[in-house]
Amino acid sequence: MVQSSVQLDSAFGALADATRRGILVRLGRGDASISELAGTFDMTLTGMKKHVQVLEDARLVTTEKVGRVRTCRLGPQRLEDVAAWVASYRQMLEARLDSLGEFLERTKEKKP
Repeated sequence: MVQSSVQLDSAFGALADATRRGILVRLGRGDASISELAGTFDMTLTGMKKHVQVLEDARLVTTEKVGRVRTCRLGPQRLEDVAAWVASYRQMLEARLDSLGEFLERTKEKKP
């Protein structure tokens, strides 16, 4: 559970930024160099490298350097853990709302 928690924290931290989510969407269409990503997001190379490093630390992206070009691609972490956590959280919320609805129905029936 601890390992899963660390992975979830890392994934949620990486996904918390709109630019990083955009990078994942862009890489979903195909691999791209850091320079291409920086151009797409109108960002400096240094800024893009920092975003890519966060995604790489979360295993959402991998990079490979060939010569002077660092190419990025989607990584091995496919967000199944994140999706499972969101689904369990949603299920818990729905159960609580169902309980509230049942309570409101019971109290409404008792009023004259």
